[in-house]
Amino acid sequence: MTDTYVNPLRDATDRRLPRVAGPCALVMFGVTGDLAQKKLLPAVYDLANRGLLPPGFSLVGYGRRDWDDEQFTDYVLESVKERARTPFRAEVWRQLAEGIRFVTGGFDSDEGFEQLKETLREVDETQGTEGNHAFYLSIPPDGFDQVIEQLRRHGLVDKSRTTPWNRVVIEKPFGHDLASARELEEKVSSVFSSDSVFRIDHYLGKETVQNMLALRFANQLFEPLWNRNYVSHVQITMAEDIGIGGRAGYYDGIGAARDVIQNHLLQLLALVAMEEPASFEAGQLRAEKEKVLAAARAPRNLKSHTARGQYTAGWAGGQRVRGYLEEEGIAPDSQTETYAAFRVDIDNRRWAGRPFYLRAAKRMPRRVTEIALMLRPAPHLPFHLADTEQLGANALVLRIQPNEGITMRFGAKVPATQMEIRDVTMDFNYGTSFAESSPEAYERLILDVLLGDPPLFPQHTEVELSWKILDPILDYWADKEHQPEGYAAGTWGPPSGRTMLERDGFTWRRP
Repeated sequence: MTDTYVNPLRDATDRRLPRVAGPCALVMFGVTGDLAQKKLLPAVYDLANRGLLPPGFSLVGYGRRDWDDEQFTDYVLESVKERARTPFRAEVWRQLAEGIRFVTGGFDSDEGFEQLKETLREVDETQGTEGNHAFYLSIPPDGFDQVIEQLRRHGLVDKSRTTPWNRVVIEKPFGHDLASARELEEKVSSVFSSDSVFRIDHYLGKETVQNMLALRFANQLFEPLWNRNYVSHVQITMAEDIGIGGRAGYYDGIGAARDVIQNHLLQLLALVAMEEPASFEAGQLRAEKEKVLAAARAPRNLKSHTARGQYTAGWAGGQRVRGYLEEEGIAPDSQTETYAAFRVDIDNRRWAGRPFYLRAAKRMPRRVTEIALMLRPAPHLPFHLADTEQLGANALVLRIQPNEGITMRFGAKVPATQMEIRDVTMDFNYGTSFAESSPEAYERLILDVLLGDPPLFPQHTEVELSWKILDPILDYWADKEHQPEGYAAGTWGPPSGRTMLERDGFTWRRP
């Protein structure tokens, strides 16, 4: 008798077939911002170029600029030619351009929203978008309430209606603490049904993040080791080599913890630590993530197991760069952190007693996002101590970006020696292992919005649970006695970041 294995990643739908969106219009608020210009507009073109958008598609921009449709079309074309990942094809662009519209107005403009309503009625008729509308809020969080209320007031959304559909896309951060997240949810849910709200976390659209599920649940090799019996601790790092650039207005007052740990890194933690779902269906996947986040907590000793820093002037990328307080638009007494690190404990059978360390920072020596499962040492080494001096801990490292792939570190004998053991690595790299190129994260997520496919989007319960983990740390840091510690740009952070792990007998892995 043979065992039957049921693959939890398999859906009833054959996902080998390309999924093509149905007729719809995508309305972008904040369309002249950096995110739209660099990511969203090129992603829309790349989807069209790959044949994943229907002929009945329209892209509608909404903004304050006094543009007509032709001027906005030129703006989109410039963004596409500069940033698109797929080759430019005139015939694809001509079809896409037929559905491009622009509406001038502010968030408080009743006239602008009435014009938007008329524009959507027009593209429903001329482009065949059939009344299916997705509203992408690529705007600062303080504008969410106003835009959502305007959509309701001007009859652009009908919560009670399922066909044609209306959906809203919200960019992080989802509030600035638990209380504000609940207020935002109350406003959004008063206008949109829960299955029509898509909270974008672009990290969840990355192929390597999704491959984490395949690595664990499609292979028998790793799952027996994926627990407290073999793992000593887990490190999740998101390091950026850049400063804040032109984002002072957004970043100051937000900081590294709210900007990326509350969403990106805690979502990665949930995917790493969760139990096997019954299937890859959205509800099943969400239930397992919620269980992990509900079991996770901030460290009991916040002084010993949190670290907060702010970069000062230093060397990065071969040039001298200024410190955070010297950046344009930053107040000279700002206490916003650009380095945040802390320990998270998960109180369940699989992970009890095995800490997860989360770290996010700007002006690091290099740009890298990775998850490292550090394994416990072998209980006995039948070698002389001198033969194993260069032997570190075994590790399984999931590289999210750049150079997406997986690294295994283990000990091997050095050739031509009697028995000297040294660390070696075994690498899997997406770029060299598959002929297909990975779609950009926003391509995948925008397509999922248009399809109404929710597995990669965190729901409100996950958002609340994440804030419950982070809020005690933010409250502790808000005390004037716990202000950020300086670290030179181009280094791996303040001394407190290192001692945080050293207290537990560990060191940060050098990515």
